[in-house]
Amino acid sequence: MFTDDTIAAIATPLGEGGIGIVRLSGKNSVAIAEKIFSSSKDKSLRNLKSYSLAHGYILDPLTGERIDEVLVSVMRAPHSYSREDVVEINCHGGMVTLRKTLELVLKQGARLAEPGEFTKRAFINGRIDLSQAEAVLDLIRSKTDESVRIAVEQLQGGLSSMITALRDRLMDTCANVEAWIDFPEDEIEPASEHVLLGSMKEIGSELHALIKTYDEARFFREGLSTAISGRPNVGKSSLLNALLKKDRAIVTEVPGTTRDIIEEYLNINGLPLRIMDTAGIRDVNDIAEKEGVKRSLQSIENADLVLAVFDLSEPLRKEDFEVIEKINNKDTIIVLNKCDLPAAFDKDILTSHLTAKASQLLNISAVRGDGLEELKEKIFESCMKDWKEERQGVVVTNIRHKIALENAQAALNKAIYALTENHPLEILALELRDALDRLGEIVGVVTTEDILNKIFNDFCIGK
Repeated sequence: MFTDDTIAAIATPLGEGGIGIVRLSGKNSVAIAEKIFSSSKDKSLRNLKSYSLAHGYILDPLTGERIDEVLVSVMRAPHSYSREDVVEINCHGGMVTLRKTLELVLKQGARLAEPGEFTKRAFINGRIDLSQAEAVLDLIRSKTDESVRIAVEQLQGGLSSMITALRDRLMDTCANVEAWIDFPEDEIEPASEHVLLGSMKEIGSELHALIKTYDEARFFREGLSTAISGRPNVGKSSLLNALLKKDRAIVTEVPGTTRDIIEEYLNINGLPLRIMDTAGIRDVNDIAEKEGVKRSLQSIENADLVLAVFDLSEPLRKEDFEVIEKINNKDTIIVLNKCDLPAAFDKDILTSHLTAKASQLLNISAVRGDGLEELKEKIFESCMKDWKEERQGVVVTNIRHKIALENAQAALNKAIYALTENHPLEILALELRDALDRLGEIVGVVTTEDILNKIFNDFCIGK
C-alpha cells in the first residue's frame, strides 16, 4: 500500500458538539495545516514542539475569510498514533466549519482518508499489530464495561503476546525439524522425537484452550443476539419495555401491533444483550403483518437465544404450539407472562411438547416486574456458563482469529500424525510451517491486501 501521501478526515461524529476535529497524517501534515492556520501569537507550526497546542484561526488562503477559531495540536513521527506526523485541528463542533476546514486541507494537497486508514497506517508502520488494530474497532463499538475491558486487554497486546509466544515455540520446533532435513546423516533419536512430540502436543492443547474461549467471549464483542418470540398479545413488547425500563415498543390490545423487528441493547452483568422484539407468530393475510411474521421466524433462526413468551392467563392456542415447533431446536428460555393473573393452563401440557434445549421455565409479570431480575440471571447463566472463572485469561472474541487458530491446530495435528507415522520429515516441516503461517495471520505477520481491506473497511472514516 502506498503511504507516502498525506491523508485527512473529520475524526469526530457528525452533528453538533463542543469540539470537532479534523485530523491529518503524513509527511506533509504540518506544512499543509500551516497554509490555512494563522496563529494568534505568530507561532509557526513547524517550530511547535510535539504534543503542543497553538491557538489561532483557520483562514481561506484565497479569500482571507476567517472560518473558525481553533486549537491546533502537532504530534511528530514516530511518536504519534500512525507513526507519521499528525496534526489535529480542534474546531468548534458543527458540520459547516468542520467541512469548510476539511475542504481547505484537501485543496492544499491532502487527500480524503479511507475508512480506518489512520489505524491501517499505524499497523503498516509497526506501531500496532493486526489483532491490536481490530481491538481499536472493538473498543469503539463496546457496549458494556466488560466489553471495554476485553478490548483494552487486546489493544494492550494480551492476545498478541500469547500468539507471538506460541509462534516462537513452534518456530523452534520447526527449526529443529529443518535442521534434520539439512543434515540427513543425523537421524532423529527416540529421545529427541519424544521431546518434539511432547512440545507439539502441548502447543496444540494451548491452541484448543484458546479456541474454546470464543464460544462465550464472542458475545462481549458482538452482543448476545436474543429474540423475543410468541403469538400475538402474549406480552412480548411489554417484556421488552420492562427489561429496558422505557417505553420502546408500542403496546396495544390489538393483535399484530408489532410488525417489524425492534432491536435494542441491554447490559446484563457486563454482557451486551442485543434483544429483538418480533411480530407475533400466526397465520395472517395482511401483507405487512405477513412480512413481519417472516422476519420474526428469520430472527429466531439467527438468534443465539430465544425468549419464548406464553400468556399464562389464557389457555394454550394453536399458535402457541406453532411457536413451540419453531423454537424447539434453539437455546430457549420459556417465559410464562402475566403470572399476576389466575393461571389458565397446566404447565405440564407445555413442557410435554418441549425439548431439552427449551426446558427452562420462568414465571414473570412484565406489568408488575415480577421475575425480571431472575430472567436476566437465567439469560446470563444459560449462555455464559463458567465465564466468571475463565475470564481472567486471554480470550478470543473475533471469528477471524478463531478460524486462524483452528487452521493452525489442524496443521499441527497433521504434523503430529506425520511424526508418529514416520512420514518424511519434509511433510512434517511443511505442516509446521502452515501452522506458523496461520498464527501469523492473527497478528499480521502473514497477511494480504484483501484481508487488510476487509478489516479496515469496517472502521469509520477518521479512525
